[in-house]
Amino acid sequence: MNVMHWLVRAKRWAQNPPSAGHVKLVFAVIALCLMIVGLEWAFGWPEGLTLNRLNAKP
Repeated sequence: MNVMHWLVRAKRWAQNPPSAGHVKLVFAVIALCLMIVGLEWAFGWPEGLTLNRLNAKP
């Protein structure tokens, strides 16, 4: 891993933080993903979106 590269990126990010709008957008996307995962966990995966396995017998 290139640790120095990530340290330089972190330094630049600390000097020029993202705007409040960008931070809100990122949190909104994360919240949307968590909502989708929660709905899928609560109600299950739709049968129509499940792939059928091919029973290929040699």
